[in-house]
Amino acid sequence: MSFSGPSMGSGARTVRKVFEFGRTHVVRPKGTHKVTVVWLHGLGDNGGSWSQLLETLPLPNIKWICPTAPSRPISLFGGFPSTAWFDVDDISESAVDDLEGLDASAAHVASLLSTEPADIKLAVGGFSMGAATSLYSATCFALGKYGNGNPYPANLSAAIGLSGWLPCAKSLSSKMEGKDEAARQAAALPILLCHGRGDEVVPFAFDEKSSHALRSSGFRDVTFKAYDGLGHYTNPEEMDDFCAWLTSKLGLEGRS
Repeated sequence: MSFSGPSMGSGARTVRKVFEFGRTHVVRPKGTHKVTVVWLHGLGDNGGSWSQLLETLPLPNIKWICPTAPSRPISLFGGFPSTAWFDVDDISESAVDDLEGLDASAAHVASLLSTEPADIKLAVGGFSMGAATSLYSATCFALGKYGNGNPYPANLSAAIGLSGWLPCAKSLSSKMEGKDEAARQAAALPILLCHGRGDEVVPFAFDEKSSHALRSSGFRDVTFKAYDGLGHYTNPEEMDDFCAWLTSKLGLEGRS
């Protein structure tokens, strides 16, 4: 599937990249469909690997949509191509945010959610770079617009980030300032962040600061869970917490 990023302006010289998204894998709910979650993989991965794990979770009311990111040159890899939701030159607080890539991926997520029934709760989550894109989508939802100013259409009920970080964290507070509707949206959106203290790829402190940035910007329902000894991967304890949080926040049923 190809997707043009949201317009970067109305001038005749505006140029938009066309991002070619890969295969989307769907895991159907085993029980009554109550929630749809778009789940985003990490750098170099694909939607199929996560769909296999998500299918095993005791969450029968959830439909999982697992898209595959476009393959693109990655600055961190010296321009070598990899599946990625946006370009990244460094995984640190000083990294330059690829707003065009973030907007295009957030818009792709919103597009995938747009055909879900009106009575279904919508959520977005992901791992590593997928978590970053999910958290960026959460800020777009609160602000009601993408980074380029175009309206954000999806009505999110939750956002989840495992082993990730919040893009554009330094500017979020100023963007939210004085916007009553954005503050209301932010306050009502539950967000779960999970991170291993032994993460050798995305520093634990980076995500911890991301949680503080969300809270200080008006996101009141932010849960941050830390795991001793956990690297840049998941483990059963984290998955159990993940399932319990989703079940509690979205009113789901456990496995019978």
